[in-house]
Amino acid sequence: MNIHDLEAFIAVVETGSIVSASARINLTQPGITRRIQNLEDSLGIALLDRQSKPLKPTAAGREAYEHGRRVLRSLDDLKAGVSPAGAIGGEFRLGIMPYLSEAALSAPLDQLRSEFPQLTLRIISGWSPQLIEQVAHSQLDAATVCLAEGVEPPDNVVGDVLGIHSVILVAAPSLGVPKAPRLEELSRFPWIMNQSGCGFRAFIHHRFEAERLPFDVAVEAMSADLRMSLVARGLGIGVLTPAAMADSRWRNAIEIIEAPDFTPKVVNWMIHRPPAGRLARPIASFGEALAEALKARAPFLT
Repeated sequence: MNIHDLEAFIAVVETGSIVSASARINLTQPGITRRIQNLEDSLGIALLDRQSKPLKPTAAGREAYEHGRRVLRSLDDLKAGVSPAGAIGGEFRLGIMPYLSEAALSAPLDQLRSEFPQLTLRIISGWSPQLIEQVAHSQLDAATVCLAEGVEPPDNVVGDVLGIHSVILVAAPSLGVPKAPRLEELSRFPWIMNQSGCGFRAFIHHRFEAERLPFDVAVEAMSADLRMSLVARGLGIGVLTPAAMADSRWRNAIEIIEAPDFTPKVVNWMIHRPPAGRLARPIASFGEALAEALKARAPFLT
């Protein structure tokens, strides 16, 4: 089995096409095809479903991809271990959920680039459930995610807590939400939420569902500012952090809803697959810098 064949296969799985894989590893498209065929011949099984668009691995291909990523990571660890300067290089695939992106892509990212200049960074955005799955399947090396308090990452990943923060409910006075509403009263109103796939939205939905109460999402909006503008116009209840409330240009048009039986909190996590290998230091450094950045932006962290 040839390592270059394995690299070509992994590039195709991660990019979804021969064309993109060709650009990624600077090899001609026929060269990519030839290497994958070599790998399939050596293993005696088809690794790609060539009828799918984008290209997807077969069941055997998924298994080969999982093992292949670990093989390439071990080689990178070996190179880093014997490097005279001890420099950490190679690729670092980092997932960041939208809520954390503003804090993560400022000082923590600059510190990571300064401390590990030979790392090639690939930053990917996505919702927490999606990022956790990508880390678990070795499609990402690490990710920053947010989970509702009491919910922990799965056992097949390692998670370090970066901090805990409150989540507040807000609405326009014109919506007529009662003072100190019970969960049943909150269920009578429409909600303004992130798009489907957001882990915290799923948590709220499950909480209402557990009480056999409806959860009506009136509007899905990706932008936090747009969501708050809709809340300010009385279209529904919204959720945000106290820091986001303080920074919002709509803060004078909305009010905080204090619900005695619904005071959700969110935990920020840095997750990765064990073992971290050569990326242990970059992952730890980025996580620590992000925790500090979040504390600076949100002093209510505990």
